[in-house]
Amino acid sequence: MVVVIRISSRSPESSSLLHPPDGGEQHDLVSWSNTIGVIGRDLFIYCLHRLSRWEYGAIASLNHDFNSVVRNGDIYRLRRMNGIAEHWIYLSACSNNPLEWEAYDPSTGRWIQLPKMPPAESIFIWESLAVGTELLVFGDRGRVALRYNILTNSWTWLADAMNTPRIAFGSASVGEKAYVAGGVDSSIKILSSAEMYDSETHTWTPLPSLNRARFRCSGAFMDGKFYVIGGLTSSNEVLTCGEEYDLNRRSWRVIHNMSQGLNQTFWGALPLIAVVKNELYGPDYSENNDLRQYDKMDSKWITLGKLPVQSKKEGKDMGFRACGDRLIVIGPPNNSTDENVVELHSWTPDGQPPVWSLFATRPYREGWIQSTCAMMGC
Repeated sequence: MVVVIRISSRSPESSSLLHPPDGGEQHDLVSWSNTIGVIGRDLFIYCLHRLSRWEYGAIASLNHDFNSVVRNGDIYRLRRMNGIAEHWIYLSACSNNPLEWEAYDPSTGRWIQLPKMPPAESIFIWESLAVGTELLVFGDRGRVALRYNILTNSWTWLADAMNTPRIAFGSASVGEKAYVAGGVDSSIKILSSAEMYDSETHTWTPLPSLNRARFRCSGAFMDGKFYVIGGLTSSNEVLTCGEEYDLNRRSWRVIHNMSQGLNQTFWGALPLIAVVKNELYGPDYSENNDLRQYDKMDSKWITLGKLPVQSKKEGKDMGFRACGDRLIVIGPPNNSTDENVVELHSWTPDGQPPVWSLFATRPYREGWIQSTCAMMGC
């Protein structure tokens, strides 16, 4: 018996139905209330894990069994095991009002409104980090933290956000794990400590400390290692060195001049970096407005071409993220008098100068900063 699953094009929040296959004998048709029991749970999950995750909300709305299969996370674990991931972009309304978030699905071109975050007493400096099927948001020098889970489509408060609460840290995620390092704590102490978060167990594990305490740094995961790049010291000195964390050796190695040539000032954005296909990229949003790539062999940055957007606020109004095999740049349009729009451009690195493709626009919102932009791949 062959079971065909067809999904309607309605949104995940709708009550769209799965339709049985057309034609055939009546006794060959399977009642959707016992489909899982007929074909087996493992086979059912295997069929579903290759569908777009846009469809999972519709599937979960069918009945209790379908909801359980989608919401317990087994589908996403199987997707991760088989190297299947869809990357969605998550953006907040603005830094002054981070209660509203939305997600963009590049495969369908749809924007999805997330539930509002619960109100907080303080909304001072919010930062975001996507890992596994979760979006973590930190504020008030790390003392306030919330978690959005796509399995439940809801926000929850985090009582144990990091062993050492912090902001302005470097971070990167791979699979169900995220790595954070550096930053500044609630007493304005510059940190060298590092931690790993496991989204499956919701636990934070301390890691060996950085060689140099730093804040306003950036993180990246490349070649199976975690990198922390740039940042400032307690005396506001700009650090040009980076550090590489070897997960197997559990040790850090200093890489001199790793952020030399990237934009960073005390008042500017964190160093903007992204890794695509194990290659590190960064924007030069100064007058040159160039895209750069890190040369691992010679430890220097080389210019590839121009950026499609132009920062007006020292990079704080620019998003720069990896989206699977694509590089995403978000920001005000180049040479435009329209200050009320933000453009989203993509480029797939191919060894040639970048040719950017505009794929979406959003209204510009005062106070938007790049730290409230996250990419979730699952």
